[in-house]
Amino acid sequence: MKKTGKLLVILFIGVQLLACKTDKKEASESQPKTTQKSNAAYVLNDAKKSVEWIAYKTTEKIPVKAKFKKVNITGGGEGNTVKEAINNAEFSIPVSSIFTADTSRDYKIRKFFFGVMENTNFLSGKLMIDTDSTGYANITMNGITKKLPFDYTIQSKEFKMEATMNILNWNAQSSIDSLNAACKELHKGLDGVSKTWSEVAIKATVTF
Repeated sequence: MKKTGKLLVILFIGVQLLACKTDKKEASESQPKTTQKSNAAYVLNDAKKSVEWIAYKTTEKIPVKAKFKKVNITGGGEGNTVKEAINNAEFSIPVSSIFTADTSRDYKIRKFFFGVMENTNFLSGKLMIDTDSTGYANITMNGITKKLPFDYTIQSKEFKMEATMNILNWNAQSSIDSLNAACKELHKGLDGVSKTWSEVAIKATVTF
């Protein structure tokens, strides 16, 4: 009987200790997680970001305007000046955020252009500033990382950059062919030739 009584006491104490540990764990997990606010004067995550691009179709090179509605900052992006915040900033753009004001066109670009590429649900890159007016972005697309030179200006709290991207530098001829086949009639010019250009003009604006 004495042994049984001791055993029951030990079990009771063990249960109480376990309950205490569980309560503490649940209490700590219920605590809201707080993120530390940056003390930097310029924070890219808090800025208004716009990435627009122009592709071209037909022999006459008719522009097709579009933009990405979402830009994620994945690294860096803080500084005491606009230039410091931009330099070394890393970003990731979901291809699903394409917007051309034509849902059918959006679908075709996602499926027949980016969908043909390797690991390209996101376009990722890193911005590097060279001089007071030039820089480059290390763009990863179709499993390839290449430099994309750009020109930029800074006026007050606004950063603007422009670049011309040749898709062929990312081995994307098959993507161009795929999209052109899907849009064959829509990409025919006055000469009856269906053409999708490999050149894309890019404009980005960041307003802090």
